[in-house]
Amino acid sequence: MWRVDAETLESLALGAGILGTGGGGNPYVAKVWARGELDRGARFDVIDPAEVPAEAWVVGSGGIGAPTVSVEKLRRGDEEFRALRALADHLRIEPAALVPMEVGGGNALRPLVAAAQAGVPLVDADGMGRAFPELQMVTFFIYGVPACPAAIADDKGNAAVFTAALSPRHLERLARTLTIEMGGTAGMAMAPMTGAQLKRTAIPRTLSVARDLGAAVRAARRAHGDPIQAVLGASGGQVLLVGKITDVERRTTTGFARGHLRLQGTGPFGSLMEIDFQNENLVARCGSQPVATVPDLICIVAQHDAEPVTTELLRYGQRVAVIGIPCHPRLATPAALEVVGPRAFGYDLDYRPLAPAPTPPPWTSL
Repeated sequence: MWRVDAETLESLALGAGILGTGGGGNPYVAKVWARGELDRGARFDVIDPAEVPAEAWVVGSGGIGAPTVSVEKLRRGDEEFRALRALADHLRIEPAALVPMEVGGGNALRPLVAAAQAGVPLVDADGMGRAFPELQMVTFFIYGVPACPAAIADDKGNAAVFTAALSPRHLERLARTLTIEMGGTAGMAMAPMTGAQLKRTAIPRTLSVARDLGAAVRAARRAHGDPIQAVLGASGGQVLLVGKITDVERRTTTGFARGHLRLQGTGPFGSLMEIDFQNENLVARCGSQPVATVPDLICIVAQHDAEPVTTELLRYGQRVAVIGIPCHPRLATPAALEVVGPRAFGYDLDYRPLAPAPTPPPWTSL
């Protein structure tokens, strides 16, 4: 077990922001919320998946909605916890722990708060190893945890339980529709599972990866070193392009922030790049050639300090580095690629893994 204090929270938020590939909820907003909970005496305990008993109940936790809304609309602060209570009351169980649905962005931090409010620890694992825009893309569902029951709660005190969604994709449609009616952002509790199911379906120790990634970048900043190199060393990533954003088209529609951006700079694949996003960055192209695609991570960070630039904060003229990070192997199986590969997002592309980088990604040692 390890504990998230104020210092660790800074590193965790930074690392999760980078792993969020542009989405997962704004990490700064979630960090401020979590810091306030710490100041009020909250205790954020994180346990290893190996510490979870096989028969114990674990519930997935996180936010759902468009990143643009989550920045502009202040939350009540207990949405994930109230969704958890609605689900637990429906099942008549008391969970032994929570686990993040994704380690990216604010969704790595919101479950910390929900776990503290519930008086249980958070498991050092998640269901994506990054962030994805839709619920069926969680590895818990990909590898067999049932889609229902699940619960959702908003900032006005409303909560709902889904009991009969036909599939994870159907649950996504139902939950997304209700999220829009709730104002574009809400908290969720989902994928109630045993410890044995957790160990079979989750991506392990990803909170530790985010914490260590953020700590490496912060150490480079303090030492007046190169934060971009710190990202590469801690993530096993590679630079795809360094340059300037020359155009951004973004709209909030059907509950997502969708759009694309253009960049000009220097990189191994050319001087011009386009990136499509749906909450998260999905495909990066140089000319007509895809150079990185989901499920690999396409991360945009500021050139000078490697601060993650989420999709709702992309602006013309920003100087950024685009970094590609190989995904966890659990996302690259045939079963997973049917749900999180390029074709799942409507692209007529097959997934081609990023070329191996000099430093292997941290997943290889998990």
